[in-house]
Formats: sequence, structure tokens, C-alpha cells
Amino acid sequence: MPELRRVLANGVELNVALSGSGPAVLLLHGFPHTWELWTDVMADLSARYRVIAPDLRGFGASGRAASGYDAGTLAEDAEALLTTLGVSSAAVVGIDAGTAPAFLLALRRPGLVRRLVVMESLLGRLPGAEGFLADGPPWWFGFHSAAPGLAETVLEGHEGAYVDWFLDAGTLGDGVRPALRDAFVRAYTGRQALSCAFSYYRALPESALQIEQAVATARLTVPTMALGARPVGSALERQLRPVADDLTGHIIEDCGHIIPLHRPRALLTLLRPFLAGEDARAV
Repeated sequence: MPELRRVLANGVELNVALSGSGPAVLLLHGFPHTWELWTDVMADLSARYRVIAPDLRGFGASGRAASGYDAGTLAEDAEALLTTLGVSSAAVVGIDAGTAPAFLLALRRPGLVRRLVVMESLLGRLPGAEGFLADGPPWWFGFHSAAPGLAETVLEGHEGAYVDWFLDAGTLGDGVRPALRDAFVRAYTGRQALSCAFSYYRALPESALQIEQAVATARLTVPTMALGARPVGSALERQLRPVADDLTGHIIEDCGHIIPLHRPRALLTLLRPFLAGEDARAV
């Protein structure tokens, strides 16, 4: 089992799971997840790597910050966490809400991020996702970012059913193990937990602006792998293609949004050679 540690980073106390030894790999989860999204991945990677998997600020057992849910601040959290842990170089892996912070960290600090893996998310308003967004963004984006407090009021007392919908949809109906399901439900139960999670969505316009400003002045130079499944597919790869110098893209077939839990073996088949610096294109 990973070691759980409380780490003060960028003014927020983060709950961090740590496992293994070797080169550092930082794993950034999304919604409605916690660090436990990476359970199967950590068990494998920790044989060769020092795996670091925090709950993002406001999520899970991390501090309930009043602000700072934009991608730029979340990237600063990640950088501060690595610094506090004495890490000078890390591969960074992000999914969903963790993708934009991972991207900005790699763009801003290429000396710190040796490799980047991003999956199943969009990077703000960057070109390339027009097909995916043809019918508008997913419905929950609007619901979560509507009038402050509305989504919390509607969902309080019904968190389990709401989280279950995302877990079922994100695994194409297969669902996740009961223990993980219960952990995710606990993490998102209560008005304060919901409000923190929805603050990420309410900060999306600010995050999109940060991404646009960042790519206007810098290119993504670190080796990057973009992974897609259902529903995002190749949209993220298409967004990255014009701004990345070294990009590999893959689609994981018959896989839902929650790649690390739905198809961990397929994910690891791609992650292992890429993190080791081998040519993942041939996988």
C-alpha cells in the first residue's frame, strides 16, 4: 500500500500517496476522483519509479482552499509539491482536471518535467477540438459552473448517485471496484467538498486564458504523449500538435474516460516504454 503523507505546498496542505523508489513520476487525477484513481498504475510503476499521487487542492483529503482552482495555480501546487519532496526532475501524468495543470507545468518548467503524459481532456480553447465540441461541451460543465451554489444545493444528499453516473459512464458501464467507488463517493460528499470540486469548473475560463497566453510565448519542448479514449478521442492530440515539438498520440480502444481504472493494462503498455524513454510509437 502507498504511504499517505500530508505535505504543505503553495499554501495548501495536500494529501499525497507515495510509493516506490527511482525516478519520480507525478500523477494528477481528475473529477470525480482522488489519488486512488491511480491505484492499479501505482502498483505497477512503483517497481521502477518513485510514484507521487496527490489529491488536488480541495479534492479528496487535501485542504479545502477558498480559491486557486485555475490550472495555473494547480500547476504551481504541483511544482511546490515536487520541490518540497526534493524532486528536481519528474515525469508528469495528468487526466481530466489534472491535464491542464500538467501541461502548464511542462510548458513553464521544461527543466523540471522530463516527460509529459496527458489524457482525456481538452486544453481550454486551443484549436483542434472543434469536432468534439460540435454539439457544445459536456452538459455537466454548464451545470457545475452555473449560479454559485446551485449544483451543490441540487446534489447535496444525492452525491452517491451522481458519482456513480460518472463512474459508470467513464467505464462504458463496467463500473469500478466497490472499495474505490465508496472512496470516491466519500471524497465528494458534503456541500464543501462539492463546492471545491465545482470551483475547478468555475475557473475554466481563467484556465483557458492562461493556456492561450502560455502557448503564445512558448512551445512544449518536453517529450509528450497524448492518450484518448471515449469520449475525447484524438481531440487532445489535435490541440497539442501545433504547439508541441515531440508528440506521440494513441487511442485506447474499447475504453471509457477513466483510463487508469477501466483499462490499466493497456495504459501501462503505453506508459512503461514512454516513461523509460523508449519509442512508444512502435507499441
